[in-house]
Amino acid sequence: MELRHLQHFVAVAEEKHFTRASQRLNIAQSALSSSVRSLEDELQSRLFVRSTRSVQLTPAGHVFLEKAREALQVIQAGRQAVSDVEGLTTGAIAIGTAHSLPNFLDLPALIARYHAANPGIEVRLRQGDAASLIEQLRSGRLDLAFLPLLDPPDDIVTRVVACEDLVVVTPPGHELAGRAGLRLRDLARHAFVDFDRGWGTRPLVDLAFALAGIHRRTAFEVTDLETLVDLVAEGLGIALLPEAIAETRGAKISLAGITEPPICWELVVAHAGSADNGPLNGAARAFADLLDYQ
Repeated sequence: MELRHLQHFVAVAEEKHFTRASQRLNIAQSALSSSVRSLEDELQSRLFVRSTRSVQLTPAGHVFLEKAREALQVIQAGRQAVSDVEGLTTGAIAIGTAHSLPNFLDLPALIARYHAANPGIEVRLRQGDAASLIEQLRSGRLDLAFLPLLDPPDDIVTRVVACEDLVVVTPPGHELAGRAGLRLRDLARHAFVDFDRGWGTRPLVDLAFALAGIHRRTAFEVTDLETLVDLVAEGLGIALLPEAIAETRGAKISLAGITEPPICWELVVAHAGSADNGPLNGAARAFADLLDYQ
């Protein structure tokens, strides 16, 4: 049974005449008659009593007419819903973010701009670590996610939003404070305060030391930025953080520059699907387009 069969049946039932129905539908009468016969064969029941002057619904036809109209109304409502979503009239977008997004991405401002342009779209925001955000993208619970991601999986498409150099964060008065041109091996003998594995900049820092073949000692592992900064400020270790983040905490800590090797923290926007088509959700595509003008 095809959609056109329902449309043809309803037209004949309402016009009570095959010629008038064919004119209404702008199809040949023979094609209309064939379509109705196919529907009757599918249902294994006669829907019309035909005469030379008009057609009348059979009892089965009366019952089916009500259901056919309901089905066509549901399909039309579905088309309208899709049109509204793609036209950004209504719908929702779910955005995921890593904890402690850097200052160079003002996500609240982006959401405010998006809401002003598309007030009918509901924006839902969730936080998590990289692994959970990726899993939520795969399952469809998130449309977009902002996170640091070194090696995206094959089924996740990413685009770099920003790249920020890491700097050394130390307690005030530390022997490394204020220095420039530091190397990773200059840091190896100092205890580190860092994020839990998989969180924040931890994968990037671990990779940098592994590639350099240098062992470091992580004395404290945390899951939030402010605790990390407080532990460094108390002299319990040093850390590597994006420069924009570290500079805003300058009252508590001191900074030092590292040049060998330079470590760049890439923030990406990620989505499931195809790189050629962009995010599957039209509302998400419109949000991603805002990044071109931030």
